[in-house]
Amino acid sequence: MILYLDTSALVKLYIAEAESPAIHDAVAHAEAVAVCRIAWAEACAALARRAREVPADEAAVISAREALARDWPHFLIVEITQAVVERAGEFAETFALRGYDSVQLASAYEILAAAPGEVGFACYDHRLNKAARVLGLKPL
Repeated sequence: MILYLDTSALVKLYIAEAESPAIHDAVAHAEAVAVCRIAWAEACAALARRAREVPADEAAVISAREALARDWPHFLIVEITQAVVERAGEFAETFALRGYDSVQLASAYEILAAAPGEVGFACYDHRLNKAARVLGLKPL
């Protein structure tokens, strides 16, 4: 199975949170792990916010950034093409999603369309998971 991580799930690989063990387990069992190109910027922004809001976590955030940079080349990266953003626009309207959430969903759907089979979808947004399920993705 290919496992798609939206940014909320991706960050849980690097910063210990309640859901982190489930994400680590899912990644360990996946044949490949996919992310959208924009997840880099979103993850960096989330880590920077954590460093600002919880100064005691600065060392953990630095370590998380370094680990993300080491792991990034090993992820299957979904590029933001015109087709992906057009589909994202459709998904935003159809499922009442925010902009980047619809891009995440369209990116995961791109994998499903290119390689039919089971595509896992790791995300921590109820509305986004519901839309993923409708499209044939398998939310964790």
